[in-house]
Amino acid sequence: MAKPLGRSEYREVNYDAPRWELLRTLRNRAKIIMEALRGANVESIVHGSVARGDVGPKSDVDVFVPLQTSSFSIEATLERAGIGVNRRLLVQATPTYAMKGHIEIDESTAVSFPLMRMRKVEREFYKFGGEADLETLLDNSRVPGVDKRLMLITPTDKGHGESNIIGQEELAAKTLKISVDTVLDRVHTLMRRDQVGRTGVFVKTELSEDETFEMALHRIAGQNPAVRRRLAASS
Repeated sequence: MAKPLGRSEYREVNYDAPRWELLRTLRNRAKIIMEALRGANVESIVHGSVARGDVGPKSDVDVFVPLQTSSFSIEATLERAGIGVNRRLLVQATPTYAMKGHIEIDESTAVSFPLMRMRKVEREFYKFGGEADLETLLDNSRVPGVDKRLMLITPTDKGHGESNIIGQEELAAKTLKISVDTVLDRVHTLMRRDQVGRTGVFVKTELSEDETFEMALHRIAGQNPAVRRRLAASS
Protein backbone atom coordinates (compact mmCIF):
# COMPACT_ATOMS: atom_id res chain seq x y z
CA MET A 1 0.00 0.00 0.00
CA ALA A 2 1.20 3.52 -0.78
CA LYS A 3 2.47 5.39 2.29
CA PRO A 4 2.21 9.10 3.16
CA LEU A 5 5.24 11.03 1.97
CA GLY A 6 7.10 13.85 3.66
CA ARG A 7 6.60 17.41 2.47
CA SER A 8 7.64 17.96 -1.10
CA GLU A 9 7.38 20.65 -3.72
CA TYR A 10 4.94 20.56 -6.60
CA ARG A 11 5.92 18.27 -9.45
CA GLU A 12 4.30 17.21 -12.70
CA VAL A 13 3.84 13.65 -13.92
CA ASN A 14 3.33 12.93 -17.62
CA TYR A 15 1.40 9.82 -18.66
CA ASP A 16 2.55 7.44 -21.39
CA ALA A 17 0.17 5.83 -23.90
CA PRO A 18 -0.41 2.62 -21.85
CA ARG A 19 -1.45 4.69 -18.82
CA TRP A 20 -3.97 6.71 -20.84
CA GLU A 21 -5.33 3.44 -22.27
CA LEU A 22 -5.63 1.91 -18.79
CA LEU A 23 -7.56 4.99 -17.65
CA ARG A 24 -9.97 4.63 -20.58
CA THR A 25 -10.46 0.93 -19.85
CA LEU A 26 -11.23 1.46 -16.16
CA ARG A 27 -13.52 4.40 -16.86
CA ASN A 28 -15.44 2.42 -19.46
CA ARG A 29 -15.99 -0.29 -16.85
CA ALA A 30 -17.30 2.33 -14.42
CA LYS A 31 -19.57 3.89 -17.08
CA ILE A 32 -21.29 0.56 -17.80
CA ILE A 33 -22.26 0.24 -14.13
CA MET A 34 -23.16 3.89 -13.64
CA GLU A 35 -25.29 4.06 -16.80
CA ALA A 36 -27.18 0.95 -15.70
CA LEU A 37 -27.85 2.51 -12.29
CA ARG A 38 -28.97 5.78 -13.84
CA GLY A 39 -31.42 3.82 -15.98
CA ALA A 40 -33.07 2.83 -12.70
CA ASN A 41 -32.96 6.45 -11.42
CA VAL A 42 -30.05 5.68 -9.09
CA GLU A 43 -27.26 8.26 -9.27
CA SER A 44 -23.71 7.18 -8.49
CA ILE A 45 -20.11 8.35 -8.51
CA VAL A 46 -16.76 6.66 -9.06
CA HIS A 47 -14.02 7.68 -6.66
CA GLY A 48 -10.27 7.46 -6.25
CA SER A 49 -7.70 7.19 -9.01
CA VAL A 50 -10.30 6.48 -11.72
CA ALA A 51 -11.85 9.88 -10.95
CA ARG A 52 -8.50 11.69 -10.61
CA GLY A 53 -6.82 9.94 -13.55
CA ASP A 54 -3.62 8.74 -11.85
CA VAL A 55 -4.40 5.06 -12.36
CA GLY A 56 -1.94 2.20 -12.07
CA PRO A 57 -1.92 -1.59 -12.41
CA LYS A 58 -3.53 -2.00 -8.95
CA SER A 59 -6.29 0.59 -9.42
CA ASP A 60 -9.83 -0.48 -8.54
CA VAL A 61 -13.14 0.67 -9.99
CA ASP A 62 -15.10 1.80 -6.92
CA VAL A 63 -18.62 2.94 -7.72
CA PHE A 64 -20.57 4.50 -4.84
CA VAL A 65 -24.27 5.38 -4.50
CA PRO A 66 -24.31 8.38 -2.11
CA LEU A 67 -27.99 8.34 -1.15
CA GLN A 68 -29.68 5.60 0.84
CA THR A 69 -31.33 3.35 -1.73
CA SER A 70 -33.10 0.03 -1.57
CA SER A 71 -30.52 -2.73 -1.97
CA PHE A 72 -33.08 -4.65 -4.04
CA SER A 73 -33.17 -1.81 -6.58
CA ILE A 74 -29.38 -1.82 -6.93
CA GLU A 75 -29.06 -5.61 -7.15
CA ALA A 76 -31.96 -5.94 -9.60
CA THR A 77 -30.45 -3.22 -11.80
CA LEU A 78 -27.08 -4.98 -11.95
CA GLU A 79 -28.79 -8.27 -12.75
CA ARG A 80 -30.84 -6.75 -15.58
CA ALA A 81 -27.67 -5.24 -17.03
CA GLY A 82 -25.97 -8.63 -17.02
CA ILE A 83 -23.42 -7.53 -14.42
CA GLY A 84 -22.50 -10.57 -12.36
CA VAL A 85 -21.94 -10.49 -8.61
CA ASN A 86 -19.09 -12.31 -6.89
CA ARG A 87 -19.78 -11.50 -3.21
CA ARG A 88 -22.12 -9.39 -1.10
CA LEU A 89 -20.72 -7.90 2.09
CA LEU A 90 -21.69 -5.62 4.96
CA VAL A 91 -18.81 -3.29 5.84
CA GLN A 92 -18.44 -0.75 8.64
CA ALA A 93 -15.08 0.99 8.94
CA THR A 94 -15.44 2.10 12.58
CA PRO A 95 -18.27 2.08 15.15
CA THR A 96 -19.03 5.74 14.31
CA TYR A 97 -19.18 5.25 10.53
CA ALA A 98 -22.29 4.21 8.62
CA MET A 99 -22.69 0.57 7.67
CA LYS A 100 -22.42 0.08 3.92
CA GLY A 101 -23.49 -2.59 1.50
CA HIS A 102 -20.63 -3.74 -0.71
CA ILE A 103 -21.29 -5.67 -3.91
CA GLU A 104 -18.09 -7.19 -5.25
CA ILE A 105 -18.36 -7.70 -8.99
CA ASP A 106 -14.81 -8.97 -9.41
CA GLU A 107 -11.48 -8.55 -7.62
CA SER A 108 -11.08 -4.95 -8.79
CA THR A 109 -14.66 -3.74 -9.31
CA ALA A 110 -17.31 -3.01 -6.69
CA VAL A 111 -20.49 -1.07 -5.99
CA SER A 112 -21.18 0.19 -2.49
CA PHE A 113 -23.98 2.17 -0.84
CA PRO A 114 -24.88 3.40 2.67
CA LEU A 115 -27.39 1.52 4.78
CA MET A 116 -27.45 4.34 7.35
CA ARG A 117 -27.42 8.12 7.09
CA MET A 118 -23.84 9.29 6.69
CA ARG A 119 -22.28 12.13 8.64
CA LYS A 120 -20.77 15.07 6.71
CA VAL A 121 -17.20 13.86 7.22
CA GLU A 122 -18.14 10.44 5.84
CA ARG A 123 -19.72 11.89 2.71
CA GLU A 124 -16.77 14.21 2.16
CA PHE A 125 -14.38 11.25 2.35
CA TYR A 126 -15.22 10.54 -1.28
CA LYS A 127 -14.64 14.13 -2.34
CA PHE A 128 -11.32 14.09 -0.48
CA GLY A 129 -10.10 11.21 -2.63
CA GLY A 130 -11.73 12.61 -5.75
CA GLU A 131 -15.16 11.70 -7.06
CA ALA A 132 -16.58 11.84 -10.58
CA ASP A 133 -20.21 11.54 -11.63
CA LEU A 134 -21.37 10.06 -14.92
CA GLU A 135 -21.29 13.43 -16.70
CA THR A 136 -17.65 13.87 -15.73
CA LEU A 137 -16.78 10.50 -17.26
CA LEU A 138 -18.80 11.16 -20.40
CA ASP A 139 -17.03 14.52 -20.82
CA ASN A 140 -13.69 12.74 -20.38
CA SER A 141 -12.89 15.12 -17.52
CA ARG A 142 -10.87 14.44 -14.40
CA VAL A 143 -11.08 15.86 -10.89
CA PRO A 144 -8.61 16.76 -8.14
CA GLY A 145 -8.28 14.53 -5.10
CA VAL A 146 -5.82 13.25 -2.53
CA ASP A 147 -4.18 9.83 -2.83
CA LYS A 148 -3.00 7.54 -0.01
CA ARG A 149 0.40 9.25 0.03
CA LEU A 150 -1.43 12.45 1.03
CA MET A 151 -0.52 13.98 -2.31
CA LEU A 152 -3.03 16.36 -3.89
CA ILE A 153 -3.45 15.17 -7.47
CA THR A 154 -4.42 17.92 -9.91
CA PRO A 155 -5.16 16.90 -13.52
CA THR A 156 -3.13 18.48 -16.33
CA ASP A 157 -3.25 18.10 -20.11
CA LYS A 158 -0.30 15.69 -20.05
CA GLY A 159 -1.05 13.85 -16.80
CA HIS A 160 -1.20 15.41 -13.36
CA GLY A 161 0.53 17.67 -10.88
CA GLU A 162 1.04 16.61 -7.29
CA SER A 163 2.03 18.18 -3.98
CA ASN A 164 1.85 17.06 -0.35
CA ILE A 165 -1.06 18.45 1.66
CA ILE A 166 0.62 18.25 5.09
CA GLY A 167 0.87 21.84 6.29
CA GLN A 168 -1.44 22.84 3.42
CA GLU A 169 -4.68 21.41 4.76
CA GLU A 170 -6.70 24.62 4.32
CA LEU A 171 -5.59 24.98 0.71
CA ALA A 172 -6.49 21.34 0.04
CA ALA A 173 -9.93 21.82 1.61
CA LYS A 174 -10.54 24.89 -0.59
CA THR A 175 -9.41 23.06 -3.73
CA LEU A 176 -11.62 20.05 -3.00
CA LYS A 177 -14.53 22.16 -1.71
CA ILE A 178 -14.77 20.26 1.56
CA SER A 179 -14.31 21.17 5.22
CA VAL A 180 -10.88 21.49 6.80
CA ASP A 181 -12.10 19.07 9.50
CA THR A 182 -12.49 16.34 6.88
CA VAL A 183 -8.99 16.95 5.55
CA LEU A 184 -7.52 16.85 9.05
CA ASP A 185 -9.45 13.67 9.83
CA ARG A 186 -8.09 11.92 6.73
CA VAL A 187 -4.54 13.11 7.36
CA HIS A 188 -4.73 11.78 10.92
CA THR A 189 -6.14 8.44 9.78
CA LEU A 190 -3.60 7.86 7.01
CA MET A 191 -0.64 8.98 9.14
CA ARG A 192 -1.74 6.68 11.96
CA ARG A 193 -2.16 3.79 9.53
CA ASP A 194 1.39 4.39 8.33
CA GLN A 195 2.71 4.34 11.91
CA VAL A 196 0.83 1.32 13.28
CA GLY A 197 0.23 -0.64 10.10
CA ARG A 198 -2.96 -1.28 8.20
CA THR A 199 -5.92 -1.37 10.55
CA GLY A 200 -8.90 -3.65 10.09
CA VAL A 201 -12.51 -2.63 9.67
CA PHE A 202 -14.97 -2.80 12.56
CA VAL A 203 -17.45 -5.05 10.71
CA LYS A 204 -16.96 -7.05 7.54
CA THR A 205 -19.28 -9.96 6.98
CA GLU A 206 -20.54 -11.82 3.94
CA LEU A 207 -24.27 -12.17 3.41
CA SER A 208 -25.92 -15.54 3.06
CA GLU A 209 -27.53 -16.29 -0.29
CA ASP A 210 -31.09 -15.69 0.92
CA GLU A 211 -30.40 -12.51 2.93
CA THR A 212 -31.03 -8.95 1.81
CA PHE A 213 -28.63 -6.26 2.98
CA GLU A 214 -31.33 -4.79 5.20
CA MET A 215 -32.01 -8.17 6.81
CA ALA A 216 -28.31 -8.69 7.48
CA LEU A 217 -27.98 -5.20 8.97
CA HIS A 218 -30.74 -5.81 11.48
CA ARG A 219 -29.33 -9.24 12.31
CA ILE A 220 -25.94 -7.74 13.13
CA ALA A 221 -27.51 -4.80 14.99
CA GLY A 222 -29.30 -7.31 17.19
CA GLN A 223 -25.98 -8.92 18.06
CA ASN A 224 -23.70 -5.86 18.26
CA PRO A 225 -24.58 -2.94 20.60
CA ALA A 226 -22.26 -0.50 18.77
CA VAL A 227 -23.96 -1.20 15.44
CA ARG A 228 -27.33 -0.90 17.13
CA ARG A 229 -26.40 2.53 18.54
CA ARG A 230 -25.13 3.78 15.18
CA LEU A 231 -28.31 2.57 13.48
CA ALA A 232 -30.47 4.32 16.06
CA ALA A 233 -28.46 7.55 15.66
CA SER A 234 -29.10 7.61 11.92
CA SER A 235 -32.86 7.20 12.14
